[in-house]
Amino acid sequence: MAGSIFGKHFQISTWGESHGKALGVVIDGCPAGIELSENDIQKDLDRRKPGQSPFSTPRKENDKVEILSGVFEGKTTGTPISLIVHNTNQRSYDYSEIAKCYRPGHADFTYDEKYGFRDYRGGGRSSGRETTARVAAGAVAKKILSEFGVDFTTYTLSIGPVSIDQSKFDKEEIFNNFLAMPDKDAAKKAADYLYEQKEKEDSAGGIIECIVTGVPSGIGEPVFEKLDAMFGKAILSIGAIKGIEFGSGFSAAESSGWENNDFLRYDENGNLTKLTNNAGGIVGGISDSFPIIFRAALKPTSSIHRVQQTVNKSGQNMDLQVEGRHDPIIVPRAVIVVEAMAALTLVDYLFQRIFSRMDLIKKALL
Repeated sequence: MAGSIFGKHFQISTWGESHGKALGVVIDGCPAGIELSENDIQKDLDRRKPGQSPFSTPRKENDKVEILSGVFEGKTTGTPISLIVHNTNQRSYDYSEIAKCYRPGHADFTYDEKYGFRDYRGGGRSSGRETTARVAAGAVAKKILSEFGVDFTTYTLSIGPVSIDQSKFDKEEIFNNFLAMPDKDAAKKAADYLYEQKEKEDSAGGIIECIVTGVPSGIGEPVFEKLDAMFGKAILSIGAIKGIEFGSGFSAAESSGWENNDFLRYDENGNLTKLTNNAGGIVGGISDSFPIIFRAALKPTSSIHRVQQTVNKSGQNMDLQVEGRHDPIIVPRAVIVVEAMAALTLVDYLFQRIFSRMDLIKKALL
């Protein structure tokens, strides 16, 4: 299967299936000398793992990571880092009924069309469980970025019809409720909405916002590999993501140039400032040192218990009731996945930046 490798200078390759023995990732291009422990990675995996709230699948997985290579005496060695997370709570028999039919909203049909064969247990490689490996690799990328003062604030902006009130924004609240919302009142309303959806045996989607500060200017390429384009590739590679926007996003289409342009000024200390950040920190495909802001839209969870119309492999119409353990919403667990993919993109482009100018190369080598 092609397409499981991401990045150039900081490259990851993920492997494993939802109901296989394990999932993992190999990281190539990590510099030597980074302090790294399993606990550094585990903190992010714990934000993604299932079974932690009434709004996630009851599948219980500890998602304990093990470092197999690339770290010695607590520091990276510069050689490939291999990470593994064992699956311990599969129930493959839950999926026996869908072996010969296609679940609406899933990749069952398209996988059969492409490969002529598929692992129907939990979706195999197309399962959201694959993101475990991405989060593990993203934790390593964030360790590198922290050395440069890059910081992430990623959270649930909305669930279904419920959005946060920016005037009530509380960063600490992101970690205080099951829904990763920085507004406790909105989190309560969203929880009520999700309980209603569960009663109807249905699911919900939402929007995740990511704000990245401390990114220096000059990161990104100006043509086909613009920084926002590569963010788009990274974020849209997450299974449930259906859209992404930067800064003012789609609302820019309704504004004028005067309204949408970010006016520039020097402050009293001679530092360049912007009066607004409608560009979302990226201009011409290159970072401008202001906060990178983007939002990603996630569709409702496809596996719902309500009876749905579908077809089987024999060409017959049928009704299907999906069994098994599923999330009524995946947005809160996907927050750390979005953050991980953003971190992986930035590290790769930060390393690439060094090779863009002779003075930077000399500074790095001399």
